[in-house]
Formats: sequence, structure tokens, C-alpha cells
Amino acid sequence: MTDSNGVNDTDLSQLERLRSENESLRAELDETNQGVLALYAELDIQAEQLRQASDLKSRFLSYMSHEFRTPLGSIRSITRLLSDELDGPLSEEQHKQVLFISGAASELSDMVDDLLDLAKIEAGRITISPAWFNMLDLFAALRGMFRPIVDAETVDLIFEEPQDIPRLYTDDKKLAQILRNFISNALKFTQRGEVRISARREGEHEVCFAVTDSGIGIPHDLHGNLFEDFVQIDTPLQKRLRGTGLGLSLCKRFAELLGGRVGVESTPGVGSTFFVIIPLSITTEPVDGA
Repeated sequence: MTDSNGVNDTDLSQLERLRSENESLRAELDETNQGVLALYAELDIQAEQLRQASDLKSRFLSYMSHEFRTPLGSIRSITRLLSDELDGPLSEEQHKQVLFISGAASELSDMVDDLLDLAKIEAGRITISPAWFNMLDLFAALRGMFRPIVDAETVDLIFEEPQDIPRLYTDDKKLAQILRNFISNALKFTQRGEVRISARREGEHEVCFAVTDSGIGIPHDLHGNLFEDFVQIDTPLQKRLRGTGLGLSLCKRFAELLGGRVGVESTPGVGSTFFVIIPLSITTEPVDGA
């Protein structure tokens, strides 16, 4: 049977069915869109909660670091006064005890500095101050810093003279902090042998600074986690040498701020090489007027 427009009952039935299906699909799409919007809202809430938690953690680290610094400074000052025997002579055993206290306070002070740096980085308050400088000056400063604390009878501290490397335009203080950490770790885990610091060109636009030691070495399966926060190697020597496990993590973050990267090559029983590769110039804008 057909109507005046030539449409039969079958066609009308099909049109009605299609109309009904379209309405069902439209309703499903509306529900899906509402679900997606709700999901986005939930994700926004979670992202804000994570941001607040991160902000609270950074503020807590910063606050605690500042609070620890004052008493630690007092302890170190008192130990210096005792070591100088301003209030009277000390016995040999008392000198050892004062030295132990001073060493523990220094270690805690280093930990506090690491925590404060971490808080500043996570809060985005670390700034880069690039300037032109010569690597010979950087190596000379590092040599002068570490020479007095190295036991020359057991470990040789060697600074190779840089060859064919121009002046750098970067933040020399951040670079020095990275290398200080690498050298300190190398000296800690090298009981006998040498620690060698070198620099070489890496392609046309980068330079690689490396600290190589003949220490205990690190298993290859641990290399991937070394530069993460609070990671420490589980060795008998590590258990004697306390630390936060933040040093290498900070090195990685500082290197990234300088536009570079860090890495490690190590073999147990042979030694390790920690390196940082950074651009010769942190930006292409400055022109060396030298």
C-alpha cells in the first residue's frame, strides 16, 4: 500500500526505524560527551591536587632546609672553637670526637644543601647565569678545592689539560657543582688508584666533561636508576658513606638546565666514568668579544 507521494508502508517503516536509531545514537553520543567532560573535570581536579602536593613538598623541603642550617652552622662553629683549643687543651681522644662531630655536621650540611637545591628546582626558582669563561680556570679552582682532602698516598687526583676547546658560554657555577659532585663520589668509592678529570670536544657544538675513577664500579643493571632522586647503590662501602642519594639527580637536573645531559659508563671492579655533555654556548645570541 502506498500513499499519495508514492511511499509504501515498508518505506515508512524503514524511515521510522532509521529515525529511531539516529535518536538512540544521538542519545548515546550525548551521554558519551557528558562522560568525557566529567572525565576532563576529574583530571583537572587531580592535576590541581598533584600541583598542590608538589608545591607543598617543595615548600616543606625549603622550610626544613632553612631550619636545619642554623643549628648545623652553630655545631660547626663550636667544633672549630674546640679544635682550636681556645677554651683549653684537648686530649687526643677528644680531638677525635670533635673531628667526628664536625664530619657528621658537614655531611648533614651537604644533605641540607641538596634538599634546598631540589626544592628550588621543583619550584622553578633556580636561575641560569651564563657568562664566558675558560676551562683552565675552572679546573684550577676544582684542583685547589680537592687537593687538600685527597690522600695522595692512595689516590692520585689528575686534571688533564683541555686541548683545542674554546671558551664556553654557560653557567660555570652550575657546571662546577656537577663536576664537584662527580669528583666527590669518585673519591669516596676509590680507595686506591686514581681519579681523572678531562674535557674533550663532542662534535662541533658540544663539550664532554668526564670524571673517571679506578674504584669499585657499578653493575650495568643499576645504571638506569643512578640519576633518580634518593637512589643509592647497595654496597658495603655505600653503607659506610652516608648521603641523601640526591647528588646525581641534581647533576642531571642542572645539566638539563644547561641544555645538556649526563651519563655513566662503569664496570664492577674496574671503575666508573661519569660525564656531562653541554653545549659550548647555552644560547646562540652572545658573541665572544675576546
